[in-house]
Amino acid sequence: MKLDIVICKQCRKTRVEKYIYQAYKSDMDKNIIQFTKEGLGIRSTARILEISTTTLLKRIVSIAGNIHQPSISKGKTYEVDEMCTYISNKRNFIWVVYALEKDSKNVVSFNVGKRTNKTLSRVLDTLKLSDAKKIFTDRLKNYRYLIDEKLHSVKRFGTNHIERKNLTLRTHLKRLNRRTICFSKSLVIFMAVLKIYFWI
Repeated sequence: MKLDIVICKQCRKTRVEKYIYQAYKSDMDKNIIQFTKEGLGIRSTARILEISTTTLLKRIVSIAGNIHQPSISKGKTYEVDEMCTYISNKRNFIWVVYALEKDSKNVVSFNVGKRTNKTLSRVLDTLKLSDAKKIFTDRLKNYRYLIDEKLHSVKRFGTNHIERKNLTLRTHLKRLNRRTICFSKSLVIFMAVLKIYFWI
């Protein structure tokens, strides 16, 4: 919100001369999406848009709630990888697992959680339902138990595109950068930011 406050010179009392609720501007969501994808932090975005951080967080969650996972074409080739970050504090490790369609370079599925088979399976099951032609991963042993041997490949340079995407993510989103004091305080906000970044 934006207030124009006037102070009376005689009684020294204040009154609000003009009140503008910035969050309802027509282009606000568009600006929030742009700043989020450019990696601006919550406080920086709120300061530039002249809205409160609480309002901004609510808007980010609202925007993400209207984003749907893209449909996946049949018989495509995918790359899958995982990235480490933190939630709440730097002792609470969390992993982002996501799948990239090799030709279009689009992210088709992602999940956030501990580095377990359950977290990986959420992404891999989506690819299996799409009759994936091939799934390239790194040498993390969990993949061997979750992907059919005929579909799975760990050959050299097989994950080039997703490794490059990892670098882009770490560059654009401070909360994913390896050497930074930034991290997400809320899993809900973190998931919302990823949805905006991946699917808008």
